[in-house]
Amino acid sequence: MNQNVITMILKNGTPTGIIQANLDEWIGVSYKIPRNKIKEAKELKSINNTGVYILLGIDEKTGENRAYIGEAEDIYTRLLQHNKNKEFWRECLVFVSQDNSLNKAHIKFIENELYVKANTVSRYMIENNSKPTKSTLDGADEIRAIKFYEKIMLLTSIYGYHIFDEILSEEYKNNDRDLLYLTNNNIEYARGILTDEGFVILKGSKIKDKIANSLSPSLVKYAEKERNSQDIQNGIFIRNHLCSTPSMAAVIILGRNSNGYNEWKNKEGRKLKEIIRED
Repeated sequence: MNQNVITMILKNGTPTGIIQANLDEWIGVSYKIPRNKIKEAKELKSINNTGVYILLGIDEKTGENRAYIGEAEDIYTRLLQHNKNKEFWRECLVFVSQDNSLNKAHIKFIENELYVKANTVSRYMIENNSKPTKSTLDGADEIRAIKFYEKIMLLTSIYGYHIFDEILSEEYKNNDRDLLYLTNNNIEYARGILTDEGFVILKGSKIKDKIANSLSPSLVKYAEKERNSQDIQNGIFIRNHLCSTPSMAAVIILGRNSNGYNEWKNKEGRKLKEIIRED
């Protein structure tokens, strides 16, 4: 079992303020910095070192998560610039080496890897105007950069941002044992899996054409928003789609009030609620 020891410090004494996170046997240090704490951040250790950063926010019109991935030889100076010229973000994540051992080639390599991974996962709208240039590294330098990149992905998830996390981890891929089905009038509409993070509607699932008039008003707006997701084209899910609960997944697909724990069944026809009670 892979284990990591993480030390977190609440710099303002609260989980909503600046947070510092360190990993044992890692040359780096990371910070989560709310935008309104940028001025305070100038006192943080190594904040003027070379590193990479992620600006995070939400699109006010669509509600979609947005992110900008960047690098700088002086992180704090770059954040001050973005505080003036980029409006969407509300928090940033910073990753620097404590001894400033990362150089420009390292961080360009890491920035590119993060950009590619985020676009592959497709959980966030990436605000970069173009794909960052990837530097060429050899031997020990490439190994050092890859290890730093892997720690960034881990810490970003720990901070609560899943920008680099596959919706279906290797644990659930090609796992027929956990596969669930949603049918209506003997027609199979969808397949899904209950995961640690929520309920995933699998690629290839489809939605019913219309939303029922009987759907609760509070859910109509939700169903319409989800059905307009970029994960759906012509009524078919073209990507795996994460929902908060099995019931919300059923609402999206069937367009009516639904109890997902009754609607979703395994290949033997057992309801999800029965499976959960026996596990």
